[in-house]
Amino acid sequence: MTHDGPQITGGVDTHGLTHHAAVIDTVGRHLADREFPATIRGYRDLLEWMRSHGALVAVGVEGTGAYGAELARVLTAAGVAVVDVDRPDRKTRRTKGKSDPIDAYAAATAVLSGRATGIPKSRDGVVEAVRVLRVARRSAIKARTQAMNQIRALLVSAPALLREQVAVLDRAMLIRTLARLRPGDDLSRPLAATRASLRRLARRHQTLDAEIAELDAEIGPLVRQAAPALLELFGVGPETAGQLLASAGDNPERMRSEGAFAHLAGVAPIPASSGRTHRHRLNRGGDRAANNALHTIVLTRMRFDERTRAYVERRTKEGLNKKDIMRCLKRFVAREVYRALTTTPAERIAQTDLAPAA
Repeated sequence: MTHDGPQITGGVDTHGLTHHAAVIDTVGRHLADREFPATIRGYRDLLEWMRSHGALVAVGVEGTGAYGAELARVLTAAGVAVVDVDRPDRKTRRTKGKSDPIDAYAAATAVLSGRATGIPKSRDGVVEAVRVLRVARRSAIKARTQAMNQIRALLVSAPALLREQVAVLDRAMLIRTLARLRPGDDLSRPLAATRASLRRLARRHQTLDAEIAELDAEIGPLVRQAAPALLELFGVGPETAGQLLASAGDNPERMRSEGAFAHLAGVAPIPASSGRTHRHRLNRGGDRAANNALHTIVLTRMRFDERTRAYVERRTKEGLNKKDIMRCLKRFVAREVYRALTTTPAERIAQTDLAPAA
């Protein structure tokens, strides 16, 4: 096999067990396609097979954040330029059909034509560790909320003797009290069965509380290690910083500008003008989890940051409604976050005026 010869571009349609690869030449002619197992050995064979057809310029991979994550890591480690490719839209699939070879060739063509230019997340550093730990934390919080909702629902229809016993307790005391209930041995009585169910739910809530605290203790130092400057921003805590890091990835330099990050987070202003009305609206695209993190930061600043409160008051007098003001603030916070993620302390410029947020 040789790595010399004509320049070629590769494309890969990824799946859970197999990946289908294809190569094209510099004018888009289909050269060959082949299926490989989704294993380390399969990834290496795929790379050597592509290089056997010529000088490999770049490879477009579908699903670099899912089935193609490990393949992207292997190709990058081998010095190959990897491009993240979206799957073909429905219109294209209706006209050209759908199969693994078609999708693989389409991925290669998207790279060659310049339609696909996205750099995938490297997923090989501390930010990836933060992301996977946050998955467990998010599911634990969801389960804890569900347990609490079930406790409240059971208490609504519980016998009055039990309901009145815990009616005035706050949540923490309620959980401790329910976890110490003694239902007895005869669960055929509704009161005993209700006590048994509430005790199990309360103990589940306590277990999830301990799990979330343990995860917070693990995630916090990793977030500080990955982006200490991000935590210095007003209103940014470990939770919001962890989400913004996960959205940006271990290689935030892949975002070419703060505008690109704003689009990623769904805070780039969208024109919504018509006739004499000139305005922008909220962006409903992008990473909604990152958008939610920016929203949380803005809410915190609107409540506790004097500078932000003065800005809100000034823009309100100018006739902007709350949604438009928050859109401006989220765009401004995105600018600060981008600088914290991509610049060194010596390069970072302090921002003292909220005017650019408009």
